Amino acid sequence: MNSIIIYGSHYGTTKQYAEELSKRTNIKAISFKKFNQQINDYDNIIYLGALYAGGVLGMSKTLKKLNNISNKKILIATVGLSDPTDEVNKNNIRNNIKNQIPKEVLEKAKIFHLRGGIDYSKLNFAHKTMMKLLYNAVKNLPNEKQTAEDRAMIKTYNKKVNFIDFSSLDKVANEIQK
Repeated sequence: MNSIIIYGSHYGTTKQYAEELSKRTNIKAISFKKFNQQINDYDNIIYLGALYAGGVLGMSKTLKKLNNISNKKILIATVGLSDPTDEVNKNNIRNNIKNQIPKEVLEKAKIFHLRGGIDYSKLNFAHKTMMKLLYNAVKNLPNEKQTAEDRAMIKTYNKKVNFIDFSSLDKVANEIQK
């Protein structure tokens, strides 16, 4: 089977997951920005993407090129700051994915959620501004209106946090081997 790991990473945590998955599976990992091959030549497509502003970095651009997916295995792993075991977070992520890829790709894909990290000192101006606006919007919400994601963002705002857990790749690697 012809396989590829494609990833969208802006600050590096998704790239770390992709490289670790590549080591475990002996499948080449490449950034979506450098991927210039024909995606339809691959039978197994594993896409790891960082979550930004409700979207998965590079996923739409990459997976919209797929056609005739009947014999393909498609795995998607999102990497974000929020707790991936929280059902509200998972539902929000899945709803955002639904808006980014064709319905038939979504129905075929197995979706996983990984936890990343953030280092505010490395954010570019636009991302710092966006995070500050978001922080200011949620910090004054009454506790009962704050989501788990809101509380996590408030707790980690302007800090360096790393929630990378390579053991969370076990489920993805196992699915690849099936």
